[in-house]
Amino acid sequence: MSTTRTLLNELAPEARDRILEHSHPVRLPAGTRIFHERQHADHFWIVESGRVELDMHVPGRRNAVVDTLSSGALLGCSWLFPPYHWHLGATATTEVRALEFDAGAVRDLCAEDLSVGEAVFACVAATMARRLLSVRSRLLDNLIPRVGAEDLAYAR
Repeated sequence: MSTTRTLLNELAPEARDRILEHSHPVRLPAGTRIFHERQHADHFWIVESGRVELDMHVPGRRNAVVDTLSSGALLGCSWLFPPYHWHLGATATTEVRALEFDAGAVRDLCAEDLSVGEAVFACVAATMARRLLSVRSRLLDNLIPRVGAEDLAYAR
């Protein structure tokens, strides 16, 4: 996933300042389970430094890592979309410094100021699209039973 563009970079300065009012810096030690798969989203994060692994439960296996996020990445994208609970799981694999945002307050801001809402929605949708592209092969490898190389190639 490209991490060169973040939610904050894509907003006009006034909108950025308004969203930052609903954030605070956090440090997460290595090994911190930030959220579990399908957990209700009360917060989202923009990673400033460190590394976070996104994982999903695969029946019959341990959780499978499907993507790794680092500086600039938006973590916890599902906060904007009902029903606000279809995250992958996320664990800090190194110490992570991030900005933590109150998702409810940012949703309210988006509803109140449509220009902010449109910019935030477009950024989150683009982030999710980039993430889906980057994890597509890993998701297929973990979700599709391995019958043969041809079956997996066909599914992709």
